[in-house]
Amino acid sequence: MTKRKLPVDSVQVNDVLAGIISLPDESVDLTITSPPYNKRKAHTGWLVREEQYSDFHDHLPEDEYQAWQIEVLSELFRVTKPGGSLFYNHKLRWVDGTLIHPLQWLGRTPWTTKQEIVWDRALAANMRGWRFWQVDERIYWLYKPVNGYLIGKELESRHAKLSSIWRFKPVPRMKEHPAPFPLEIPVRIIYSLLQEPQQVVFDPFCGTGTTLVAAHLLGHHFYGIDSSPSYVAFAQERLARAEEERALVNNECAKHVVGDPFSARKKRGTVTWPFGPKPNNGQPSGTISADTEQDVV
Repeated sequence: MTKRKLPVDSVQVNDVLAGIISLPDESVDLTITSPPYNKRKAHTGWLVREEQYSDFHDHLPEDEYQAWQIEVLSELFRVTKPGGSLFYNHKLRWVDGTLIHPLQWLGRTPWTTKQEIVWDRALAANMRGWRFWQVDERIYWLYKPVNGYLIGKELESRHAKLSSIWRFKPVPRMKEHPAPFPLEIPVRIIYSLLQEPQQVVFDPFCGTGTTLVAAHLLGHHFYGIDSSPSYVAFAQERLARAEEERALVNNECAKHVVGDPFSARKKRGTVTWPFGPKPNNGQPSGTISADTEQDVV
């Protein structure tokens, strides 16, 4: 297939895999996405009778579902620039008492798993007593190394101070889409990782356009695809009214502040650290010299 130029600042109807395959190599800086979870109609209960997506049936045989996800993830790796990332939202599932964990298929892709983030949703629809309430989902930070270096670039202190447990209540169900996620999630990711303006953010399961709105309001290019014409139409309308969501973006960005960073305290000589080095060169006990530590929160 002939690769086309990535059509930035647009959202289009397409099959997810065909849409990614058509894109050129190393054209995306950051992908944030949440695929259908393969919940399967047979496993719904009285509280959630059926979580049905427009133009997609979320009940593939598990081996087919995982093979599909591996193919999608591998193609996303190809289109990502070295040093780029994919944030992949999924969840733990149980089928007939057997745990199905996303790491089962993530480990079969070329991505390096940089971090597992727990999304604490604070509520759950599963009311049965087979196990403790499952109120969390997972967000996997997947990284494309540069020249085999697996660690990658260090986050700024103001971003790294946030923990690996993210507490956001889910967005209420919408008639337009059964499972939208909070705008604050892609805002946190984009604001933390993309320091240069007008970088490219992609969402191949864009749904109602949450990732695209976040990218747009933070000054970056975006591209989204979805198999549902109704979701794409909703996302396009939402992007046209994106400024209405500016307050949520500003509220999240305001959390990324370090009032008195380590580097400033180090420069003043006021850092005290009980487990730090012993007194040296006349410094007070527990004081870190300005040339011995990297900046941390």
